[in-house]
Amino acid sequence: MPESEPRFIDSNIWLYAFTEDDSRKAGLARAVIAACQPVISVQVINEVCVNLIRKARFPEARIAELIETFYRKYVVMDLQQEALLKASELRREYSLSYWDSLIVSAAVLAGAEIIYSEDMQDGLSIRKSLQIVNPFKSVNRA
Repeated sequence: MPESEPRFIDSNIWLYAFTEDDSRKAGLARAVIAACQPVISVQVINEVCVNLIRKARFPEARIAELIETFYRKYVVMDLQQEALLKASELRREYSLSYWDSLIVSAAVLAGAEIIYSEDMQDGLSIRKSLQIVNPFKSVNRA
C-alpha cells in the first residue's frame, strides 16, 4: 500500500523506471514510485520527455500518453512566481544549482518530506522538513 505522504520523484528515477538500461535500478525505481504518492513538477515532465525522445527514442504518441498519465495520476507542481522565488531563497541557503533549486522548491511547496533523486546530495536536509534520498545508494555500491 502506498505511503500517504507525498514524495517528490526526480527525473532520473522516472527515467530508470521507463527504460531497462540498468535492470536493478529500473526495478527499484518502479518500487519507489509504487510505494508512495508521487509529486512531480513541470520541469521533471520536460526532462523525462526530452530524454525519452532523444535517448530511448520514444515515439511522440507514447510521449503524449505519458504526459497525460502524469497529469491524471500524480500531483504536478507548476513553476509559478512563488516557486521561482522560493528557488532563489534555496539557492542562497544551500548553494543548489539553478535546476536543483527548482526541484527542491516544488517539493517544499507540495509539502513533500522526501525527494528521491540520484543526482542530488543524498541525505541533505532542507529546512528540517525535506530530505534528499538516493534510493540507489546501496545499489551503486553493489
